[in-house]
Amino acid sequence: MAALLVLVKVLYFVLCIALITVVLFQKGKTAGLSGAIGGVGESYWGKNKARTMDGKLQKATVALAVGFIVFA
Repeated sequence: MAALLVLVKVLYFVLCIALITVVLFQKGKTAGLSGAIGGVGESYWGKNKARTMDGKLQKATVALAVGFIVFA
């Protein structure tokens, strides 16, 4: 039983480090007033946002956050 507890703690530590790393790799979303003044148009990038590195990092953040909550 003690070995299982140690294993869970090690996995939790690795999960915490991975979550911190993924969050730090994400770009900030500071559009300011440029989106309000210029309007928001549908572009190729807007339609395929999930396939970009930012989209993948966002999905990884959600998955790691769920794992963080489950292991806590």
